[in-house]
Amino acid sequence: MSLIGRLIIIFIGFLAACFVGGMIVVGALLFPEFSDLGAGPVDQGTIDILLGFGFIFVSGFALVPAAVIVAITEALYIRSALAYAVGGGLVGLACYLGLVPFDSETLRFEGIVRRHLEIMTGAGIVAGIVYWLIAGRNAGAWRIPPAPRQPPPPLPSSSRPDAR
Repeated sequence: MSLIGRLIIIFIGFLAACFVGGMIVVGALLFPEFSDLGAGPVDQGTIDILLGFGFIFVSGFALVPAAVIVAITEALYIRSALAYAVGGGLVGLACYLGLVPFDSETLRFEGIVRRHLEIMTGAGIVAGIVYWLIAGRNAGAWRIPPAPRQPPPPLPSSSRPDAR
């Protein structure tokens, strides 16, 4: 049962990390628009839709690289927040580079926008920390057998039902 519980915690941690990463990506990409003083108030329904699309975007692209990082950290009992931050940054980098065209003749990515690369990597770092807060602190704990329980102390002789 502990493995099933661990998988549920991993899934919840992944969803929370993707939601936070999506919020960062949407907020950072829309920041130049928000900084314009003449823009007026922002419609809350629009923000909700953008956050939903950001969550879907991040979770869809981050699923495979994040699963690799989770498998490595679970297998090796890695519980360091720094390891999850670095792993999240690598996942964010992989997600961004997966969207950029790659020229196989020159072996270069064509059209990398540095700001977008920084946003995706930073969102990955924060998402890795969020995942660590939820699931990473106990990585690999499902394999450690529980400590044997001590037997209860014997009952006092006056509390036995046959002793009258």
